Amino acid sequence: MIIMIQHDFDDLSKAVAEYIIQYVKEKPNALLCFPSGESPTGVLRYLVQAVRAGQVDVSQCTLIGLDEWVGLDESNEGSCRYFLQQNLFDPLDLAPEKVMVFNGKAADLDQECQRVNTFIQQNGPLDIMLVGIGLNGHIGLNEPGTSFDLYAHHAPLAEMTITVGQKYFKQPTPLTNGITLGLKHFQEARIPILIAAGGKKASIIAQSLEGEVTNQVPASILQTLPDALVYLDRAAAAELQFAPAS
Repeated sequence: MIIMIQHDFDDLSKAVAEYIIQYVKEKPNALLCFPSGESPTGVLRYLVQAVRAGQVDVSQCTLIGLDEWVGLDESNEGSCRYFLQQNLFDPLDLAPEKVMVFNGKAADLDQECQRVNTFIQQNGPLDIMLVGIGLNGHIGLNEPGTSFDLYAHHAPLAEMTITVGQKYFKQPTPLTNGITLGLKHFQEARIPILIAAGGKKASIIAQSLEGEVTNQVPASILQTLPDALVYLDRAAAAELQFAPAS
């Protein structure tokens, strides 16, 4: 993995967006995976700005949503689909067939996982898989203890994820399970990218990037991925012992 430290969240967001833009210029039909949440908001904003300014064309790309809360769909403003629809899919005016997301309300979640797995198997691997990191080290909704060898799957959420996840909802919302791309997808992506900003992420970043490689800290898998890129702001990198100069 390569660690790159930016001054702040805005610089980090701009750097990641520029990397994605350059990649798409070189591969116009790229298969790109994006997360929801706070971490990617700046990246998505800069990407949308670039497309609207005619700096890059993503019309041939296919975009995949990283994960979803089980039981929710785009009608709920706290859902991952709603976030991506509002911040990425709609602003880019993507054709429906260029978007692949989990249906959190699918009657058969195993079948839903297989649908997404099959799509990536037939069209992938993922060119870029962008993820954030949870305070417990999860990436996507791959919670502590998740096997590194899983593709898309659904599983119970960790208590920390349930608690922190409430910030995305206007009222208390029961969250029990998640459906997500797996850590095997992350390993197989051509360019796995993790982004993290803010001092609250500093401890888990240090643990993930310099601690033991273990599925109890899912993001520690980055240490095994030579092509992975890690973009941090100074606050998130503050506890690293061997960080490159920013």
